[in-house]
Amino acid sequence: MSFFEAFDPRFKSYVIGNAPVKQLATGFDWVEGPVWFGDADCLLFSDIPNNRILRWTPGQGVSTYRTPSNYANGHTRDRQGRLISCEHGARRVTRTEHDGRTTVIADQFNGKRLNSPNDVIVKSDGSIWFSDPHYGIITNYEGFAAEQENPCVVYRIDPDGGEPQPVVTDMACPNGLAFSPDEKQLYVADTGRMFTDDPQHIRVYDCAPDGALSGGQHFHTIDPGCADGMRVDTDGNLWSSAADGVHCIAPNGTLLGKILVPELVSNICFGGRAKHELYITATTSLYRVTLNRVGVQRP
Repeated sequence: MSFFEAFDPRFKSYVIGNAPVKQLATGFDWVEGPVWFGDADCLLFSDIPNNRILRWTPGQGVSTYRTPSNYANGHTRDRQGRLISCEHGARRVTRTEHDGRTTVIADQFNGKRLNSPNDVIVKSDGSIWFSDPHYGIITNYEGFAAEQENPCVVYRIDPDGGEPQPVVTDMACPNGLAFSPDEKQLYVADTGRMFTDDPQHIRVYDCAPDGALSGGQHFHTIDPGCADGMRVDTDGNLWSSAADGVHCIAPNGTLLGKILVPELVSNICFGGRAKHELYITATTSLYRVTLNRVGVQRP
């Protein structure tokens, strides 16, 4: 059985032929938001409909990290190694302090509630960027059905804090986010409004040192499926979720190859001892594959 499909000779050097796509755990409802904690040798991820954050530890398996989780979705770590989480249920972005306390980073814009923060990344300057589509408030499956009060945009929070500021405002439903290794480009996935035929594609923006964005041209369209979660490797290749697995896309937008996964992939992240393992959340399961590439991981 082949776990890989190459469309460009370069991709064959990125994967290891005898390294399987291994199912680490299963039995969940809809998993997203994997984030690697190398200092704790574990992976955290969300089982959104079941309102919990889970922990996978090598040799020990899955345990519960937090329940209830306010229907948390995407996660990342800040420059101090703290967990940053997007919570559908509470319609906010939070930070888990080193002592376990929870700090609210953002829960409104212009005096109105956020929709359902989805994905989050932290730039090297400490600024926090998160997408705020409406997926968590249009049904009760991943949160609580509620009125939408703000448009679906990408926000940036200054390193010193303060109210989030919209930076991408021309998408139907921005979702996955990723910076290029040098942080001069920001990739944003538009997965479209649910139950509509909105375009579903990845766009790329030029990012100035102060966080100002320009451009926003089409970068790539995932087929089949869409780009929910994305991460980059140290060579600048973008690895994206898709309906048939994980797609590897060159910095110029060319599809290089695919990692085939038997479930619909939602999110990915790099981790492991050398940041060379790709962790994959896909519908009901958590998977891992070892690559011949190193992921960009901040911090």
